Amino acid sequence: MDLNQYIDDVADFPKKGVIFKDISRMLRENFSEVLEEFGKGVDWDAIDCVAGIDARGFILGAALSGKHGKGFIPIRKKGKLPPPLLSETYSLEYGEDTLEIKDDGIKKNILLIDDVLATGGTLKAAIKLCNDAGLNIVETAVLIDLKFLNSFEKEGIQVRSLVQVN
Repeated sequence: MDLNQYIDDVADFPKKGVIFKDISRMLRENFSEVLEEFGKGVDWDAIDCVAGIDARGFILGAALSGKHGKGFIPIRKKGKLPPPLLSETYSLEYGEDTLEIKDDGIKKNILLIDDVLATGGTLKAAIKLCNDAGLNIVETAVLIDLKFLNSFEKEGIQVRSLVQVN
């Protein structure tokens, strides 16, 4: 299935010059198929939890964790989780933000998931947070990889994606 046809480009959102990849139609019309594709090839026996990045990574991550009987770990924007926390500030295409994760000492094998890999700031911050929290990232996956905006392949960081834009 070509999921590209269900991705809508929204110009100048959330700020002028940014083209936002809107996955609303994809989730509305093909959510089951998207989850099925994400689940393929994952060694679910090696995964304890799915970690999803705020906010659209929550949709995919929570649904996948439920579908496969795994726990869910939220990686939230600053100020949304109670302590103890680890924080990581990062740059993105249109500014700066901070992600946080619970620092509760629980060591788990995780699948880290997000919606879009653009410049990579959000995903790199999430990877650092997971590592700092003692979580073992078994696999990292995104719905859409905007390969022309990031250097993940050149840096040797493996990210599986359902849609690639070169």
